[in-house]
Amino acid sequence: MPLTWVRDWLSRRTSTQLASGLAVMAAVALTGSLVLTGQAVRMDQRQQAALAALADYGAMASKLGAESSLDASSLTAADAVYLSGWLSAFQSGPTREARSLEETCRTGRGGAGVRFIRAPVGKPAGLAALENDAVRMPRLGEDVYRLTLARGVLCPGRAVEVIVVRRPVGSLQIVVGRVVDRSGQAWGWAVLAVAITGALILISGLTASTYARRRMAHAITEVSQALDRAAVGDFSRRAPEVGVAPELTELTVQANRTLDQLEELLAWLRDSADQLAHDFRTPLARATARLERLGDSDDADERARLGREAADDLRALTRAMNEAMALREGEAWRFEPVRLDELAAAAADLYQPLAEANGVTIVVKGPPVEALGVRSLLQRAAANLVDNAVKFSPDGGQVTLRAFMDGDRPSLSVADEGPGIDPRRLADPALRHASAGAEGRESHGMGLTFVRAILKRHGAEMTIDDAGPGAIVTAHFSR
Repeated sequence: MPLTWVRDWLSRRTSTQLASGLAVMAAVALTGSLVLTGQAVRMDQRQQAALAALADYGAMASKLGAESSLDASSLTAADAVYLSGWLSAFQSGPTREARSLEETCRTGRGGAGVRFIRAPVGKPAGLAALENDAVRMPRLGEDVYRLTLARGVLCPGRAVEVIVVRRPVGSLQIVVGRVVDRSGQAWGWAVLAVAITGALILISGLTASTYARRRMAHAITEVSQALDRAAVGDFSRRAPEVGVAPELTELTVQANRTLDQLEELLAWLRDSADQLAHDFRTPLARATARLERLGDSDDADERARLGREAADDLRALTRAMNEAMALREGEAWRFEPVRLDELAAAAADLYQPLAEANGVTIVVKGPPVEALGVRSLLQRAAANLVDNAVKFSPDGGQVTLRAFMDGDRPSLSVADEGPGIDPRRLADPALRHASAGAEGRESHGMGLTFVRAILKRHGAEMTIDDAGPGAIVTAHFSR
């Protein structure tokens, strides 16, 4: 459950928010490490002060000698005065390895020793503030305490922290302590460096996230503008794929690929519309002319012939219209594995009656060959190629359909023994139907240009070669 909540929360955050959050977390983690390190250093300084205070206590107890056995009944006022003077001498004696109180108060560095002694009689000697309430520090040693002396108590200009040992020596109550060293100048520089580093991490993280947000917004704007232009039919602009927002490279590549496919489809549809317009225009004009002649003719045989020819033209027009309507169906865009040898066999079966009537033989060859494409479109393309081949083949001629592999490319060829087709005619816009033979016969339906458009839709290539006699039209598909 917690992992699901975290994943959902992260999914609702933007990249800028995540980057900013990471920068803040890094700065917080750095600050936390600084605090922990400071506490560890402070504990080490207190431990050093405690060890020095314990050593001072041992030295002080050993030097008291017989005075440490004095009790309240035997201790006199003179003894109390003596102990006070002795403590003062011990406090500032030359053998003590501690900084002077003056140096500690001036520099803030620790090490200065502090003392207090209370006898059963007389006045106590030393720093009375050492008897104030203190925090027990069992980790530093037995009877070890920590207390803070406010400004003016020990040093006029600063407050100090002191580690003290409170233990009795005979009838005397003795408190011995050392001033804890401050972090020092080196530690101060370290703190400053870490603080600056944390600030730089935070600033750089926020700056990077802001830059990333603007860069991503710019990339999205570029993609949106390209899509907006495509929406009105302008495919001249593409989104930058690299160099703007690397994290959106996959998106921009996919968007550009989609725009390329849309442009190709629209070009294919334009070519198809041009071809269909020609296919509609030719039989319609021919039928109109024949019907006009039919109305002017008084010859019954001629009227019957013109009526049959006009009916043939209208049937050709109906066929072209049906083919155009088929392209509106969703199946025209679904790619699937298609057996080219099966397409060839189906086209041969469809045109076998026409071939027999014209004295033409249809032969299908080749092993099973599979290509990726739209079955309905490829079936129409194969049918149109066979239609042209049968119509242009002479009596007794042969039309050969062959599925084969051209290297690693699936291919389908249709060969006839007719007058042949000049490939240069296909490049001439004025002759886009390009399916008329030497005898002037015309192919109805979509024609070779539309077949080429279908193959282009599939990323295939159409070639026309001389069969000597006749022509070979071959479709080469990508693997």
